[in-house]
Amino acid sequence: MALAASFALGGTAYAQSHPEYIQFSPSATKGALYKPDNGTNSPVAFLAIHRTSNFMSMIATKELAQRGFMVLGMNPRSDNNEAAVNFEDIALDIKQGVEFLKKQPGIKAVILIGHSGGGPSTSYYQAVAEKGASYCDGPNKLSKCSAEDVKDLPKADGVVFLDAHPGNTINTLRGLNPAVTDESKPDDLDPALDPFNPANGFNPKGDSHYSAEFVERYSKAQSVRMNKLIDKALQMEADLKSGKDRRGDDEPFIAYRDRARLSDISTDVWCCTQRPEKLLKNDGSISTEVIRSVRVSTPKNAKVDASLNGGALFLTVKSFLSANAIRSKDALNDIDICSSNNSTLCAVQSITIPTLVMSMGGHYFVRDGETIFDLSASKDKDFIVVEGAVHGMTPCKPCSEQTGVSYDNATKNLYDYVAAWANKRWPKG
Repeated sequence: MALAASFALGGTAYAQSHPEYIQFSPSATKGALYKPDNGTNSPVAFLAIHRTSNFMSMIATKELAQRGFMVLGMNPRSDNNEAAVNFEDIALDIKQGVEFLKKQPGIKAVILIGHSGGGPSTSYYQAVAEKGASYCDGPNKLSKCSAEDVKDLPKADGVVFLDAHPGNTINTLRGLNPAVTDESKPDDLDPALDPFNPANGFNPKGDSHYSAEFVERYSKAQSVRMNKLIDKALQMEADLKSGKDRRGDDEPFIAYRDRARLSDISTDVWCCTQRPEKLLKNDGSISTEVIRSVRVSTPKNAKVDASLNGGALFLTVKSFLSANAIRSKDALNDIDICSSNNSTLCAVQSITIPTLVMSMGGHYFVRDGETIFDLSASKDKDFIVVEGAVHGMTPCKPCSEQTGVSYDNATKNLYDYVAAWANKRWPKG
């Protein structure tokens, strides 16, 4: 079965490769295979996958196919269903994709694309492929893998992190509103910890500014709330296993007010790289400087955080512990990054294949991308920030309105860089 696809760049339409539908197992696991219209002229194939999102037509599939690469955009078994996530199972889906690509004629290298939540997914896979079950079934893990399921995973040859999460678990931690002190009364908030309280620095009409003292107190309180939620979930899990709770092997787990990430509402928080790094500028040149995100704050999160649709986590005990929970003492600076398998920051310490880390300069993962790079065990690694690109890897128009700088070439520059990086390591011909 073929899927028709096209996209526009700079006002010009580019025909695509009529991607082929690929069915994997179980039925929710599926993919779209893209090939260059003039035939595959690179020995490199890319695999893009997320924890829950539809990646069968993500931007990388088209951009990289246009540049001469085969690309498989995959959907996992928990496609569009966060409550269905048993995170460790993502390895079984990625395994099928890697095996499929390695069998394609002319393909000599498979590169994983870790975009957004695909970062923890692909890095988890590769860490287990390199280290085995010892990586994912240790006593420190809140959720463990099955050693039988993850044995003999075929290794990928490279990984490209495109604005990857430091971990969905870390994202959840940093989104928790710590002003909630009683989970049964999520609207009864502690005003001293409420990030949407103007007395603490909130600006309902623009960028908020919080004191260093508040940020520190807030981040520690986020950890306190997360740790309590973990203890609750672990007790529920124990009750299920012992038979005390007879509702089955899982049950609903709901947490309210999880849209309170300070870096969303204050561009001062988690703003910048810690040292001078490479910045891919709109004109294609590269400078080296301390890089500050040009993102625009989102004060509307005050309403979203209080809402049921968008401000609450609708999970199960399993999906919470495997993909949304992580131990910490401070949500920004003191996280037990290896207490969860859903942790890019932990996984990259076990990954030795060539690694490219790219952060989007119009989003809030600039510092996290730098940390992923720092922790990576690869001897062949690179880090660069794409000026003015949003998380979806397109130009940030609101950022341009704020800075007066055009970022219209962000997408082209990003994928030209990825292509050059891959071609240097696995040349054509």
